[in-house]
Amino acid sequence: MSEPLAYPPPSYIDPHSLMQIKSFELRAKSVVEGFFTGLHRSPYHGFSVEFTEYRQYSSGDDLRYLDWKLFARSDRYYIKRFEDETNLRCHILVDNSRSMSFGSLGYTKEDYAKTLAATLAYFLTTQRDAVGLLRFSEGVDEFIPARYRVGQLRRVLVSLENSTAGTSSGILPALEEAAERVRKRGLFVILSDFLTDVDQLQSRLGYLRSGGNEVAVFQLLDPAEVNFDYDAPAMFQDAETGREIYIDPKSARDQYQKKLQNHLRNVEEICERLGIHVSRLTTDMPLENSLLTFLQTRLRVTQTRRQ
Repeated sequence: MSEPLAYPPPSYIDPHSLMQIKSFELRAKSVVEGFFTGLHRSPYHGFSVEFTEYRQYSSGDDLRYLDWKLFARSDRYYIKRFEDETNLRCHILVDNSRSMSFGSLGYTKEDYAKTLAATLAYFLTTQRDAVGLLRFSEGVDEFIPARYRVGQLRRVLVSLENSTAGTSSGILPALEEAAERVRKRGLFVILSDFLTDVDQLQSRLGYLRSGGNEVAVFQLLDPAEVNFDYDAPAMFQDAETGREIYIDPKSARDQYQKKLQNHLRNVEEICERLGIHVSRLTTDMPLENSLLTFLQTRLRVTQTRRQ
């Protein structure tokens, strides 16, 4: 589970306003550019540079490639990155199942997930990394292999814009199929509410981790799902099965909260055992937070490899 951010970016973009933008490319561009603008004004200054065309100097690096102009501006040593250092292959897995169609803020978890996927794809493309997409509901709806080439980002964004909510959940077979389809080692980023049977989740996530793949999880929940702050008794519908249940929220809240917290804890423990970083987001949170979390995770992985 991610730790609280010590210094959240100072420039936030309201998710509700962001969802009013029809173009996914414009949404993604707004988040990424707003994020970097915020970083330049924050204690993270210099952090963003490592994810553009430079990386921080490490002992043993060839001094001929030091950027002295950047040193003069930042008082830090940076080495220009080269093509063979920008070979991250990332597949973004987006849950389009029925439960993702829930939303209490004027947009759904699916809207939020697709916008986050577009943001990550846009960011990775600007880093010259290969990016792909796998959308799933009851099965794999569309698979775009990771590439870094002209038109790839557009293909990913069109897929996100044109996708519709599925009729049921198929995260477990989708994870298994993703591991079978992607043969080259890389990074999988999973965007889902993970409202699924946790008994089989460990083995499916284990498939993705096999072969040295990295996996990052973003668990996306609506605030109403977390707080369950309804007042009046009403008919509630199971998002996955469609079954309707009459519930008095006041009497059911405690039991619901216990079951939810138990489920969330189980997902965290499974991911922890597999060395997978989990970021839990509610859909009222600025997407810049998720981008910062993603970059922090990538930084830790990169630094660990250099040690």
